[in-house]
Amino acid sequence: MATTTAYRTCPLCEATCGLALTVEDGRVTAIRGDSEHVFSRGFICPKGAALADLHADPDRLRTPLVRQDGVLVPATWDEALAAVARGLAPILATHGRDAVALYLGNPNVHTLAGQLYIKALLQTLRTKNLYTASTLDQMPKHVACGLMFGDPDAIPVPDLDHTDLLVILGANPLASNGSLCTAPDFPGRLKDLRARGGRLVVVDPRRTRTAEVADLHLPIRPGGDPWLLLALAEHLVSHDLVDLGPLAPHVAGLETLRDAVRRFPAERVADRTGLSATAIRALAVELAAAPTAAVYGRLGTHSARFGTVNAWLVDVLNALTGNLDQPGGACFPLPFFAPHRPDRAPGGGGFKTGRHASRVGGHPEVRRELPTAALPDEILTPGPGQVRALITVAGNPALSAPGSDRFDAALAALDFMVAVDPYVNETTRHADVILPPPSALERAHCDLAFAGLSVRNVVSYSPPTLPLPAGAMDECDILLALTTICAGRPAGSPTTRTEDFIIATLVTGEVRDAASPLHGRDVKELVAALAPRRGPERLLDWLLRAGSYGDHFGARPGGLTFDELAAAPHGIDLGPLQPRLPGRLETPSGKVELAPAALIAELDRLEAEAAAEVVDPGALVLIGRRHLRSNNSWLHNVERLATGKARCALQVHPTDAARLGLTGGGAAHVTSVAGALTVAVHVTDAVRQGVVSLPHGWGHGQPGARLGTAARFAGVNVNRLVDPAVLDPLSGNAVQNGVPVTVAPAPPGA
Repeated sequence: MATTTAYRTCPLCEATCGLALTVEDGRVTAIRGDSEHVFSRGFICPKGAALADLHADPDRLRTPLVRQDGVLVPATWDEALAAVARGLAPILATHGRDAVALYLGNPNVHTLAGQLYIKALLQTLRTKNLYTASTLDQMPKHVACGLMFGDPDAIPVPDLDHTDLLVILGANPLASNGSLCTAPDFPGRLKDLRARGGRLVVVDPRRTRTAEVADLHLPIRPGGDPWLLLALAEHLVSHDLVDLGPLAPHVAGLETLRDAVRRFPAERVADRTGLSATAIRALAVELAAAPTAAVYGRLGTHSARFGTVNAWLVDVLNALTGNLDQPGGACFPLPFFAPHRPDRAPGGGGFKTGRHASRVGGHPEVRRELPTAALPDEILTPGPGQVRALITVAGNPALSAPGSDRFDAALAALDFMVAVDPYVNETTRHADVILPPPSALERAHCDLAFAGLSVRNVVSYSPPTLPLPAGAMDECDILLALTTICAGRPAGSPTTRTEDFIIATLVTGEVRDAASPLHGRDVKELVAALAPRRGPERLLDWLLRAGSYGDHFGARPGGLTFDELAAAPHGIDLGPLQPRLPGRLETPSGKVELAPAALIAELDRLEAEAAAEVVDPGALVLIGRRHLRSNNSWLHNVERLATGKARCALQVHPTDAARLGLTGGGAAHVTSVAGALTVAVHVTDAVRQGVVSLPHGWGHGQPGARLGTAARFAGVNVNRLVDPAVLDPLSGNAVQNGVPVTVAPAPPGA
């Protein structure tokens, strides 16, 4: 029996942990944390340990499916790609490119294919109808950072390993492993924070796993985050506690911000937050006094009515306390692919939205995207520009998007749908063609997106652990084939032309940039230097060699190359976070804009909505929650992750349960303006009074889906209760937290 150890980065969440896999005769028999990994140091969670189970899942597709006579049946790759071409070509020819929409799910940032080849597909398709999971999750942060720093991807992350005070709002990293903050072994890093004398403060309506280990838990009312953040800023400016530190010469809008926040003192916001004015003022003083501090807000703050305001104010507080772009504060990572521009002067064209709008709702584009919640209207509303075909690459919006019943009806109404997905799930069951990528163990991996969100600069590469099965198709090749079809070439055409165009475009852009160390170099010479590699390895070699740590094709001896990375199975440590401002700024002023006009205007809307609010004394407020063994709807078909204590239950405070006549283990009927559902009840004081909680990603067992294990643990779809018409206006993000609901005992037998 041949036994080897293979090393790879786990692709199942944002933590990017290193794994050590025991491979016996072509089969993975054990998975443990890689103790030598430069970033994770042996940490592993239940998801990573189940990677082999995911690979062996009998429901995972190994061959394409094509719909014939209403039924999805196995097909060859040639047959499937020909069916894609037949389905798309007449729609493109008759109705134009906007008649085809593209939806990109969360898993795209966890695969090399999604990170390296999606852009080419989008540019070739040339549709305005782009939708992604970002508008169900994190778009407020992109917009806030775009307005403040000029680049929507310039996202500061907490310097976890060096901060003295960490304030977390609306995040539960002990369950999620971190999000927009790549940090393997988040629990261990929080223990280290406490061990060096630091403090952890958690602001959350639930007593989460993270809140349980905090020095202070502030159980805020859902929707109270903007009021709390404004009051913290108000206390800083009104009590002469503002200290911009080294950033002072590079900040604009401080006086405008001072004037805007003075109307939100702690006494005024206490009722809105459910926190005492004393507690709010104490937190402001602690932020100002800490040697270093970082404020970090995540999903609970972003998927709220004022998500972009929340995202903005988090970094306003980091700036006002002198902790923005400083070690121990909130810093900008320097990922391996970042262009080498050490002498770049600050400034640029800034960030804009609204270059076009959705046809039906008039929602402005943000980062070329339209709100995913608006996609059903674009499909179901007749008229010029109607979406008639859909390409999905991963994701499961039938479960993850608001107004799920209407979303499901919209998918059923499409003229044609093609999905790149390893499962027949609640979304892909509507597809006419499903193109399954290989399992995570059968493809190479390197994290790009998370390198730009990491609490330490690192890079790791994982070759395939297992060989690609005969007749299978790598996901990179699947996306190249789709791109070729969308370019109007026949199905089955060689994709080398498309791939060569991608690399030539990247090299040409760098050579033409006067600030680049490769400026003026010969494009053909640089492309030839990447040979004989092709595919994702060639693209990675380019990104590494042209990036901030690269060898710049001989001009910087000792710099990174793909050969060096491939020879480092435990990753390469590139160093701690360091100040990057003002060079990272791309605002027209070349400064950090503390008071963008669009965000200042949102404060008027905040007050106006509060003044007009009519409170139903019998209503509760619904929030979501995460679990360590789940990642949205991804992993519910893995037996070892799905079994155990039921997770899809409505958490209700004991006082509310007694008032409503609910009992633990019983059933409740939950109603909102968008819909209704019946769900099991879990009575717990982990949620504050007036709040109920349901996890997202459940509601399996739909007809036509082929998820045997998930169907046994189906749960209910919380997005049946979420109104798709309620969006954060600046970002188009769905408002999935703070949903008013009424709850009553379900009829007997429900």
